[in-house]
Amino acid sequence: MPHSQHPIEILRFNTCGSVDDGKSTLIGRLLYDSKSIMEDQMEALERSADITGGGQINLANLTDGLRAEREQGITIDVAYRYFATPRRKFIVADTPGHVQYTRNMVTGASTANLSVVLVDARQGVIEQTRRHTFIAAMLGIPHLVIAVNKMDLVDWSEDRFWEIRDAIEAFLPKLDVFKDVKFIPISALNGDNVVDPSKHTPWFEGPTLLRHLETVHIASDWNLSAFRFPVQWVNRPNDPTNHDLHDFRGLSGQIAGGIVKVGQKIFVLPSGLKSTVKQIWTYDGPVQEAFCPQSVTLVLEHDLDISRGDMIVGIENLPGMTADLYARVGWMNPRALVAGKKFLLKHGTQTVQAIVNSLESKVNIHTFDSEPLPTEIAMNEIGEIRVRTAKPLVFDGYGTNRLTGSFILIEQGTNATVAAGMLLPPSELVKPEYTDFAI
Repeated sequence: MPHSQHPIEILRFNTCGSVDDGKSTLIGRLLYDSKSIMEDQMEALERSADITGGGQINLANLTDGLRAEREQGITIDVAYRYFATPRRKFIVADTPGHVQYTRNMVTGASTANLSVVLVDARQGVIEQTRRHTFIAAMLGIPHLVIAVNKMDLVDWSEDRFWEIRDAIEAFLPKLDVFKDVKFIPISALNGDNVVDPSKHTPWFEGPTLLRHLETVHIASDWNLSAFRFPVQWVNRPNDPTNHDLHDFRGLSGQIAGGIVKVGQKIFVLPSGLKSTVKQIWTYDGPVQEAFCPQSVTLVLEHDLDISRGDMIVGIENLPGMTADLYARVGWMNPRALVAGKKFLLKHGTQTVQAIVNSLESKVNIHTFDSEPLPTEIAMNEIGEIRVRTAKPLVFDGYGTNRLTGSFILIEQGTNATVAAGMLLPPSELVKPEYTDFAI
């Protein structure tokens, strides 16, 4: 098959780090040097050169879209940018560095394959470096790049680069989730080792940042070992002019894990009904098999009572099913979380009522140690809680499946999203006895 017929992989990555570490400039440099800027954007950059003074083009303005961000020289919101090279397409989230906006960083990093943590070579490893690396680990991001920026301001000191690497490698074993960690010395402002290799780092034998982003292996990041299909919509075309579709009843959604094949036996949870996959439909027509994260419509052999919020699963590697959940949360609301509060919990395609029964612990971001039984979890803090839902959830541990293991808490009344949650693995006690279920 010609290379052009293969779908180009999409890499989602986020940049994070402390204020003024150069995140927005780095993304601007990637876009600029990979020729991903439109002519009108280039003209707008030249026009806005006076906003920040000096008459020089400010690459950070490619991502800092809010006027407040340009005037203050910081990133507040999460800015998404898209670019492509012949090898890969990229979706990049420029996430805020200021501690006040840590919750925005959680949002921007939640779907990333890779996280780029910038470290200012002059400042070295600071609290925000540790905080962002911890959040990347907590969110299960498999690949990490530590970009040591502003190397030009420390005279391209090889000793300084290794010193920063050693400081980070000292705490990485406590996190223990990354498949690979790459350290790259760069100057985002001047472009050294971003797209093109730098003549200032003859001692660095690794790839440039863009080359690493193009080649890092992400095909195995999706969970393909356990089939999970949250039903989003029951598809009944009801087209009286088309007799072929008159009795069509499909179940539409995005595959959240595993592979599904025509003829495969499945369970529907929480009801426990069994059936077999009769057809698999995609936008391009019927297929014999599909896999995560494709969006498909399944037709089953039996006409079962299935609705939005139900989960179709394979008969191996079964999920947990319980109303008593244990989870890690990143708290996003100015009002602190306390035990006894009621919320709406959105998990996959369903939303249920929930109550936070207890606060079990919170993380000391300086040491990564757990502090047991806090009285509250404040904004931007991370803790572990016990939640009870109005009806059982079908879920996996977040470390096993980021799609079926995550949820958000929504404040009733205001509809504000107040927490991002990651479910801990279900114990064997909450795995239902599937053998008793009837067809």
